[in-house]
Amino acid sequence: MPELPEVETTRAGIEPHLLGQRVVEVKVYQRKLRQPVTAGLAAGLKNKEIQAVERRGKYLLLKSVNGTAIIHLGMSGSLRLVDKGMALEKHDHVEFLLVSGQSLRYRDPRRFGLVLWTTQEPLQHPLITKLGVEPLEDEFDVDYLYQITQQRSVAIKQLIMNGQVVVGVGNIYASEALFRAGIHPGRAAKRISCARCERLVAAIKSVLAEAIEQGGTTLRDFYNGAGEPGYFKQRLQVYGRGGEACVKCGTAIRQIVQGQRSTWYCGRCQR
Repeated sequence: MPELPEVETTRAGIEPHLLGQRVVEVKVYQRKLRQPVTAGLAAGLKNKEIQAVERRGKYLLLKSVNGTAIIHLGMSGSLRLVDKGMALEKHDHVEFLLVSGQSLRYRDPRRFGLVLWTTQEPLQHPLITKLGVEPLEDEFDVDYLYQITQQRSVAIKQLIMNGQVVVGVGNIYASEALFRAGIHPGRAAKRISCARCERLVAAIKSVLAEAIEQGGTTLRDFYNGAGEPGYFKQRLQVYGRGGEACVKCGTAIRQIVQGQRSTWYCGRCQR
């Protein structure tokens, strides 16, 4: 599933090709996604210029003068820029035809994603308004995280994956950040000291920033806006490495299930 670095990589990849471009036409080939593609999308964007390409959590926001297209990549979705007229692929569901001669295509084999249209302030949309802080912004700091942890008995990994606490820290990056911070993923949040919270905040920021710099993580379906795979997978230290030697101490990496998601950690380095 595309996580924050993959979504940010996509945003940065498509932005130069969309800013200032007029949308000639929007074609919807498959309306039945996780929610139906908004009926007003095609009419709302037709002949309108894209004024901004932003991200909030895992949502991409294509802003025009009279509304915003809200896009979520779901489990396997992607946005790709192609030359207009190139043959459609099987799972291309929505196409934004640009005056430049390029086409932005939304592809989603599992159809768990979203392509919505709103004429209201997008940050007040019901899917977005309750999202937590952005992990790479200054407001996500040790004071914020420590205050949250002291009120929760849930496992720390599940807490940092809660999108109403902090957005975009999915399974891959939660596992990697906890390893860097030396924190056991099953430890109760309220048992995390302030000093450990400080290490965890720094680890979350660094692992996400590095993943964005590397272009995301290649896992199953993810490709960036140019149709290229990400490369951060080469630097994963615990995720998906069950039974392999820890890069720090040589102990075998363990795998458990938390909240129906697999978790990988080192029993010696993480306490």
